[in-house]
Amino acid sequence: MIHKISEYISEEKLDKRIREIAAEISKDYAKKEIRLVCILKGSIFYTCELAKRLTVPVTLDFMSVSSYGSGTESSGDIKIKKDLDESIEGLDVIVVEDIIDSGNTLSKLIPMLKDRNPASIKVTTLLDKPDRREVDMNVDYVGFEIEDKFVVGYGLDYDQSYRDLPYIGIVEL
Repeated sequence: MIHKISEYISEEKLDKRIREIAAEISKDYAKKEIRLVCILKGSIFYTCELAKRLTVPVTLDFMSVSSYGSGTESSGDIKIKKDLDESIEGLDVIVVEDIIDSGNTLSKLIPMLKDRNPASIKVTTLLDKPDRREVDMNVDYVGFEIEDKFVVGYGLDYDQSYRDLPYIGIVEL
């Protein structure tokens, strides 16, 4: 099914903001190595672009965590589909999310990761919907705070479609 998508955040704005976040992280972690934990599938674009722009040594690992079914609303049901391949013990970890909505996914994920004894753990998200938050949480590096719209593109999908858009768009259902 084809939907009308209107551009919300341009490719140029995304690039500029990711460069700014990379500079901030690089400054905060000067002379340290960091492990980026990419939350699949949605944050793959953001993770890749962020990693390319960091000026500190970086390694990557991946997790697949889902709170969305086939619709546009978070189900609240958290499923870990793929765990990390490597230990994070003693490492400075940054969890990379595509979007934080209710916060329920991260509220379950962060304590699980902390139990693995990293040196530190921080969170970055490309998009944040603070008005939708159901749990209190700290997000260390935020790309854009957005209104409560269902967005796609740059890794975000609607029923697995539209991830490949080079911008963030709003789906008109």
